[in-house]
Amino acid sequence: MFNIIMEISKYLILLMMVIYTFECFSVFGYHDAYTKMWILRRQSIWIFMIHFLAFLTLFLRMQEARILVFYVIQVALLGSIILLYGFLYPKVSRLVVNNMCMLLAVGFIMLTRLSYNNAVKQVIIVAASGVISLFVPVIIRKARFLSRLKLVYAVVGVAALAAVIVVGRVSNGAMLGFEVAGISVQPSELVKIVFVFFVASSLYRAKDFRNVVITTIVAALHVLILVASTDLGAALIVFVVYLVMLYVATRQPLYIAAGVGAGSVASVAAYFLFSHVRTRVTVWRDPFAVYNEGGYQVAQSLFAIGTGGWFGLGLCQGLPDKIPVVTTDFIFSAIAEELGAVFAICIILICVSCYIMFLNIAMQLRDSFYKLVALGLGTCYIFQVFLAIGGVIKFIPSTGVTLPLVSYGGSSLLSTMIMFAIIQGLYILREDEEEDIERQRERQLRAKRRRQAQQTGRPRSNGTRPSAGAPSGDRRRNSKNRNSQRVRRP
Repeated sequence: MFNIIMEISKYLILLMMVIYTFECFSVFGYHDAYTKMWILRRQSIWIFMIHFLAFLTLFLRMQEARILVFYVIQVALLGSIILLYGFLYPKVSRLVVNNMCMLLAVGFIMLTRLSYNNAVKQVIIVAASGVISLFVPVIIRKARFLSRLKLVYAVVGVAALAAVIVVGRVSNGAMLGFEVAGISVQPSELVKIVFVFFVASSLYRAKDFRNVVITTIVAALHVLILVASTDLGAALIVFVVYLVMLYVATRQPLYIAAGVGAGSVASVAAYFLFSHVRTRVTVWRDPFAVYNEGGYQVAQSLFAIGTGGWFGLGLCQGLPDKIPVVTTDFIFSAIAEELGAVFAICIILICVSCYIMFLNIAMQLRDSFYKLVALGLGTCYIFQVFLAIGGVIKFIPSTGVTLPLVSYGGSSLLSTMIMFAIIQGLYILREDEEEDIERQRERQLRAKRRRQAQQTGRPRSNGTRPSAGAPSGDRRRNSKNRNSQRVRRP
């Protein structure tokens, strides 16, 4: 009976995940507000049903009461995020909130299965990040001076990255961050957001060659500092984000060509300068040939994905613990092994759905500064997803970046939730703009009707209209006079 329950719950989780993912895209095809709202509310039900079945499986496997308590805490946290966003910001994008909570829920499930202590820390980080992110949309909506802080963004970004070189600690061959009061801080995660605002504020005001050169120098400084600290994953994200934003702002293919050329040269230089880059490239080419010399991690990842098949082995049935740093860089492998390749593909599609919403908001915003911000944040998010999953499946060399909202990591989680909150603020701005446009149309329509009414009731050009009590003879004489004037008109 126990095994039957486990097997049924596995397929139910997979089925509901497929339905949820399908609705992420089908909702765009409806124009009726009531139908859209019903689909989005139904998505919330799928989130909590998947979460419930997964924790039921974990409890039955582990037989620990703390799993039940932890489940209740997570439900309260996810429910609070959904309710508070809807209560505080009625115009918020419910699809973005749902996708964020779904990815968080998947992360909670896998971290609880892999490392209970890390899962507890993750819940605490999500709670703190959620409180912070709730203030972000109102700041984006009310603070109209954000486009004028170009120098502030540049100084903060460079200073934060430089601080890592001075006081940072090395982890897995890269100097990623430092500790403050026992809390590990990775500035590059938050600097990516600051960098997007810097580029947007710079290219928003001027797109001439001189300003592009200055902006490129500052952007290159960010990349060089990240390269010096051997945080090559973040350096690659910053570089790609800048190229995309530069092209969209200037529409100059020459800039893209120059950027791609410079990036290619820098990649070759990094290969010869950094030994761990050479190791990752060698592992990417054939991880099994260098299994004991650095290929173990990627090889185990591929074993896990292949073992899971399309439908997965089921929670607590695989061996994801054999993969090093599985809770951070390689959590996608654990998902594919125990929940299946279909479930893993759904995760990718949910991330793509978020990116589509980011682009949709960027295209509909009227202010070019906010357009660039939405585009930059969307590119930053989806490219990090690409790097994280691409490295896990050996599509590209591993870069050591986390899967946003799913992997364990404080700085990454905080920055991603702030990123989503900024997008929510921009979505509300877009709604405000549409309301302003609608009000302007209504005012123009009322003014047009008023003019038409005035023209219809305008007095005749000759004399005043006879009153109702005027003698009929006067009316006839006035009529004759008007007719004679019409005849004489040229």
